[in-house]
Amino acid sequence: MPSVQSKVTIAVDALGGDFAPKNVLDGVALALLHDVALRVALCGPADVVEPFAASKAAAGRVEAVATTEEIFMDEHDPARAVRNKKDASIVVAARLVKEGRAQGFISAGSTAACLAAGTLIVGRIRGIQRPALAVVLPGKRPVVMCDNGANADCKPELLVQFAEMGRAYAQAALGVENPTIALLNIGSEEGKGSELAKEAQILMKEQTRNFVGNVEGRDILEGKADVIVTDGFTGNVVLKTLEGSMFYLLGKLRAIFTATIAAKLAGLALKGSFGELKQELNPDQYGAAPLLGVKGLCLVAHGSSSPEAIANGILVGAQSVRGELTEKITAAVQK
Repeated sequence: MPSVQSKVTIAVDALGGDFAPKNVLDGVALALLHDVALRVALCGPADVVEPFAASKAAAGRVEAVATTEEIFMDEHDPARAVRNKKDASIVVAARLVKEGRAQGFISAGSTAACLAAGTLIVGRIRGIQRPALAVVLPGKRPVVMCDNGANADCKPELLVQFAEMGRAYAQAALGVENPTIALLNIGSEEGKGSELAKEAQILMKEQTRNFVGNVEGRDILEGKADVIVTDGFTGNVVLKTLEGSMFYLLGKLRAIFTATIAAKLAGLALKGSFGELKQELNPDQYGAAPLLGVKGLCLVAHGSSSPEAIANGILVGAQSVRGELTEKITAAVQK
């Protein structure tokens, strides 16, 4: 079994995201500082990746992989772009994983292109019907939610596979030895919800270890289960609703505590507590969502990712490799 300090290579798309390449390069530098056994294969234009690889920040641990094409955020058909643009940075990063030169890749570029590259180039694990996106949600304790947008329409048996993949991610990335699994529903009682939810609950009760039943949306941040399973449409709506709510509430608090001199003084007194709250709700803690069910690690970061988010995505990716995420999912499917 790999040690915590075993070397891991993550391929990074230098052109991914709204603030690329600067935020990507800054994120890579941060990740290298925090993980001495990390190696990076940096994919992008030669005039971007080669100077960085030769810089002090890279410390001889970055391989420059020059590319000549780019897949843009507004591509009309991202899957076709992945097929046709063989030398695009996302495509090359995924190919490095397929060839075994990297154990995973990360991009803050087009989500659809990342999903296509993960599925078409890296390839599905045998037995996986559809790969799924997982995110770690903040709250009283970290919670893995799966799926979050890769599969808008699902059959009940897919949710059973999502549960097993989410379990493997909670073990590999979060260190939870025996994760509890729940189904997202409109009520906690049995027999609640849509036909999909009712049928999925029956299957999960029969087939899923540590299944604790239904949880509602209000239970997510309470950490009532380690892994929460849902279809990709619902998961994506939940994720974006939580993100919007957090940003709104933090913005309102900031406005309240800067409105008057008295409020500013109260804000200074509570600064430490608000800092703790902000960090607890910070979506950048884990930085990227893995596409579970492919033969190597495929990490999809938010287009507006900060350097911290990019760094954390890379670090969680390296941790997942060392935690044998792909091997755990493969073993679960074989069982």
